[in-house]
Amino acid sequence: MRPHILTPLFAGLRTLDGIGPRLQTLLKRLLAPHAPGGEAKIIDLLLHFPASLIDRRARPKIAEAIPGQLATIVVTVNEHRSPPRGQHRIPYRVTCTDETGFLELVFFHAKAPYLEKLLPIGETRIVSGKIEDYAGRLQMPHPDYVVKPDEADELPLLEPVYPLTAGLSGKVARKALAQAIARIPELPEWQDAAWLRQNSWPAFAEALRAVHAPQSENDLLIGAPARARIAYDELLANQLALALVRKNLRRIAGRPTEGTGKLREKILSSLPFTLTASQIKVLDEIDADMREPHRMLRLLQGDVGSGKTIVALLAMTSAVEAGRQAALMAPTELLARQHLNTLTPLCESAGIRLALLTGREKGKERSRILDRLGEGGLDILIGTHALFQEHVDFKDLAIAVIDEQHRFGVHQRLALQAKSGGGGTDVLVMTATPIPRTLLLTHYGDMEVSKLLEKPAGRQPIATRAMPAARLDEVMDRLGSAIEGGAQAYWVCPLVEESDVLDATAAEQRYAALKKRFGDRVALVHGQMPGAEKDAMMQGFARGEISVLVATTVIEVGVDVPNATIMVIEHAERFGLAQLHQLRGRVGRGSGKSACILMYKPPLSDTAHARLNALRETEDGFRIAEEDLRLRGGGEVLGTRQSGLPEFRVAALPRDGELLAAARDDARMMLAGDTELSGERGEALRSLLYLFERDEAIRLLKAG
Repeated sequence: MRPHILTPLFAGLRTLDGIGPRLQTLLKRLLAPHAPGGEAKIIDLLLHFPASLIDRRARPKIAEAIPGQLATIVVTVNEHRSPPRGQHRIPYRVTCTDETGFLELVFFHAKAPYLEKLLPIGETRIVSGKIEDYAGRLQMPHPDYVVKPDEADELPLLEPVYPLTAGLSGKVARKALAQAIARIPELPEWQDAAWLRQNSWPAFAEALRAVHAPQSENDLLIGAPARARIAYDELLANQLALALVRKNLRRIAGRPTEGTGKLREKILSSLPFTLTASQIKVLDEIDADMREPHRMLRLLQGDVGSGKTIVALLAMTSAVEAGRQAALMAPTELLARQHLNTLTPLCESAGIRLALLTGREKGKERSRILDRLGEGGLDILIGTHALFQEHVDFKDLAIAVIDEQHRFGVHQRLALQAKSGGGGTDVLVMTATPIPRTLLLTHYGDMEVSKLLEKPAGRQPIATRAMPAARLDEVMDRLGSAIEGGAQAYWVCPLVEESDVLDATAAEQRYAALKKRFGDRVALVHGQMPGAEKDAMMQGFARGEISVLVATTVIEVGVDVPNATIMVIEHAERFGLAQLHQLRGRVGRGSGKSACILMYKPPLSDTAHARLNALRETEDGFRIAEEDLRLRGGGEVLGTRQSGLPEFRVAALPRDGELLAAARDDARMMLAGDTELSGERGEALRSLLYLFERDEAIRLLKAG
């Protein structure tokens, strides 16, 4: 149960005065990233911080007012002048004075009775707004505030400005926030007292109030004490939750798995290459984990072409040698079939029984696969999310390998683990996206991490060039010469069909143009095609029957055609840096020299220019990932925002990398001394977990 003290913060926005169904909908839209599918809450509003500040403290006389600046002036109302009848473009003017001069208040499309009531002739008013000079006369168009002298306290001299959504005014947002701020309870302190003093941070409630009442532009800075305190709270909640997940996973008993090495030796002897030092080191780490009595949860990250798949096979072979089973899960059917094609000859050489299960296997074929799986007649099952479905029951699942983990999410990972029948399946997750350290700590803090830092011998560097779209004919001419010489090429487009929204060349349109020029040697593959048709195209390309494969990003991961040496990426400025690096990695997989051509439509934004430059300068995926993190932020680097990764409301990476590292150390030390969070600070930290909606971690505590 959520602590009662947090109840005011988790009330719905309809509990605020003046918030009806319409405003509730607008506020939910504004706060949607943090209230998906549910009702926006008071805490969601409180964690929506101001982006800028309006300072109305300048109180000049009229003659001292400076055009272009905000001013708050005490004036006497002298005269109202309505525009001539029918001339709506001429504004309504109200002439005001003080002892130093004249000021005109200007209103377009005004209602005379309303303004006559707001600004009665002969009375004093305080007006606040931007001063302008019009033909030598000072004026204030549409004042932000007009108040009576005895209502001066209602005029905010320092006014925070919030990000808004269409239909929602700043005045409504500030009114709602004022009520929300009044509901902030005094919470128990979950931070270490010495750490607070060291950073000069206020208490949480005080920090929240300070964030919404900035006294200067400095208070809006990311390093301001109030903001930094709340960012650290959010990071600590994240790290504490991950540490509790890891602790729970290690507490649930696994089963030691140790192979004999006989099948592994057969596979190694059939390989046309020897393992790199990185591959050997990573295998040693995985073997050691699998021999332990608790479950393995390890992330294997390696750049494109670093040899993750063979490491995964050799790890799964240990399970088979021990008389148990293994599963390999891929995010797409295309990649699952690619894995099947790659692993089948290696498994046959060692006598390992292998099968594929995707949504396409139906009827008797599917039943036969499931029967063999349940009886132990299959050693390794490769599949897509179909492996999660009911009635997919292993006899004895020892290890699950998940490829491109960020496309699945934590809940699907746990669902696959549950297929072990309670026996504690070891899990190895793989990604070809090298992940910067700050993101590893945030998103994968519950895992051990292994890295493949070398590429297999014989890999050629990829020559990367950026070219404007105007040179399309030149690129086609060079492509024609290359395929006449036996080369194969990918041509990647960002869309399948022509779009009115994005001015991008569709894959189907480019396919038609290339087919007209090169005939039947051109094929098209994209995610909307039927699976069988997609497979046929890919197999034709792999066999060399197709010279140019026009594709969308469906070929981003896993596709392995060593003879393909040319990659053309159209509208490269529309792709993320990590995605461009993944696409480039589809070539350079054989012994021939390879090239990647990044075609772009000028003018390039500064970010797009930096992205293309980074790709031209290096093939090091870890350097590219760091640059991508700097340019785009964490969620985008790791994949789509629908992937189950946590997004932060206040903290941001890589900006808050130092705070993240401190939060990780704090969480580990806290759990080392108070494993159940039952002490005074531990109880307060439970409130922190609930506050940032890491409720799952609390359930793990209670379950343990």
